[in-house]
Amino acid sequence: MRRKIVAGNWKMNGSRSLVKQLVSTMNSDLTGLDNGVEVVIIPPALYVSDVIETAERSIQVGVQNVACWESGAYTGEISAAMAGDLGCSYTLIGHSERRQLFGETDEQVAAKIDQAFSAGLTAILCVGETLEQRESGAAEAVVAEQIRAGLAGVADEQWQRIVVAYEPVWAIGTGKTATAEDAQAMHASIRKELAALGAPANDVSLLYGGSVKADNAAALFSQPDIDGGLIGGASLKADEFLSICRAVPREY
Repeated sequence: MRRKIVAGNWKMNGSRSLVKQLVSTMNSDLTGLDNGVEVVIIPPALYVSDVIETAERSIQVGVQNVACWESGAYTGEISAAMAGDLGCSYTLIGHSERRQLFGETDEQVAAKIDQAFSAGLTAILCVGETLEQRESGAAEAVVAEQIRAGLAGVADEQWQRIVVAYEPVWAIGTGKTATAEDAQAMHASIRKELAALGAPANDVSLLYGGSVKADNAAALFSQPDIDGGLIGGASLKADEFLSICRAVPREY
């Protein structure tokens, strides 16, 4: 059975006081949540230890990025092994902001996924198209190529540590979101692409990311191929994030 996951990506936001307030609220209010959702908090690297120390066992922790390399003279980089050593279980890889703002390539994405596997982390591979690509009719082809480039080297036993997050670039931080039907269509296409790569496609969790909020989460999460969400700004507000977590249906 696929895991149901709601992951909060804080991006370059947060403080120690936010960690204390938000995570403590999550600890208490997640008690009794019975829909089986796995909650993941992905803060800036400087606050990972604070989140781990504050979070109870019902909350997993991840990092927003890892290096292509295991170790060495790479000032400012954080290795997957370091993230694992701190107690992280997840890492984002290939987020659209990394691709757009820092020129991250598909080759680097694939190398980072290898590093995540070596450190025992679950990699959340982020894929998605720009508005121009969608309007030109190339959306599915663009996402399929990102899937192939990032995951072509995944071995049979490694698929259990892959999650794919579809995040249309035009919907990230814009207040716009794909309709539930459009998001489902892309998720179904991603699942077909995974099957073509030899993955156990029906066992890989697929998340939607792109201006997910409490008022649209239920419609998105009710789709048959959407297994949860990668949440941006709404994950910085405890009540909003908890509402999104509760929107995951109990059964597929």
